[in-house]
Amino acid sequence: MTEKGIKKEHAAYDKMMLLIVFTMIVFGLIMIYSASAYTASLHMGSEFYYIQRQILTVLMGTAAMVLMASVDYHRLLKWSLPLYFLSVLLLAAVFVIGTASHGQKRWIYIGSIGFQPSEFAKFILIIFLASICSAAEPLMAKWKGVILMFLWVMPVAAMVMVTNLSTGIIILGIAFIMIFTASRQFVPFFALTGMGVGLMGIFLKLAAYRVDRIEAWLNVETHPKGYQTRQSLYAIGSGGIFGKGYGRSIQKLAYVPEAHNDMIFSIICEEWGLFGASIIVLLFILLIWRCMVIASKAPDLEGALLVTGAAAHIGLQMMINIAVVTNSIPNTGIPLPFISYGGTSLIFLMCEIGLVQNIARHGEKCIS
Repeated sequence: MTEKGIKKEHAAYDKMMLLIVFTMIVFGLIMIYSASAYTASLHMGSEFYYIQRQILTVLMGTAAMVLMASVDYHRLLKWSLPLYFLSVLLLAAVFVIGTASHGQKRWIYIGSIGFQPSEFAKFILIIFLASICSAAEPLMAKWKGVILMFLWVMPVAAMVMVTNLSTGIIILGIAFIMIFTASRQFVPFFALTGMGVGLMGIFLKLAAYRVDRIEAWLNVETHPKGYQTRQSLYAIGSGGIFGKGYGRSIQKLAYVPEAHNDMIFSIICEEWGLFGASIIVLLFILLIWRCMVIASKAPDLEGALLVTGAAAHIGLQMMINIAVVTNSIPNTGIPLPFISYGGTSLIFLMCEIGLVQNIARHGEKCIS
């Protein structure tokens, strides 16, 4: 192969990852329309209301992905500290100027445009931890380094947990995986896991509705707050092996709240059955596998940690969403990555995919 041919090959994106991601996005658009058409027509005046908005979000997310893939990620890492403080500032602003959703302040609106600072914080935390863990690489072999990294994480996690415990858990999970990868120590993480469980217990007690959700989880058949989960389980059970067929879900007809958003996996199970649900899970497994391959070929620790953080985010969010829909854990509002309706979440997930693609290209150059 000529030198010119080698350079061209090295500059390529990871096509398998892009195929997986856009397969899930397109399938998500198909399912968002199916799950939302009835309620959108009833409440928004058009059955295309949600799908049109999601298509716009996909276009914006794709542009963000291309941008993140094009700019050298080392330049972005240089801005990690200011971006970290910006994310903390935005999270603090939620308590002052935030708009409530489902009884909790989670959104900031600028005119008619709204976004969730917690989604921005997850993305920035991945960049920040990759930067500081790499800079403090010798220190990461000691307890001191591990604890110091978690001290940087705690302000972000604590502020998110006040209004959104599940997202706070994902933030802690991302940090746990990234710091463990950078330090390769086992003993500190057993102690920190215990501390994390204790912290979650405190935040559970701070809000009565969280205790109600646990009681509803334990008594889903009879508890008044178990309605959404019950309807979700009805949808899953009625789908059988191969489902009722696309567009034939009954539970999406205003029975399952948030059918096009957090509970879309239950509609997938109803319309596509166990077969369709298994394909979706397999796609996520393949996506995380591609991330791990790219991380192993990254040109430096910073790149490997960025990919690890993105994989941790996608994997944790997928597992929590499916666990909620199947009543394996208490109900909480977490979208299914790339498939659920939602703007802020999808755009920052696409930014992370862009960073992974960026590192894939640099990694191929490093190997040559």
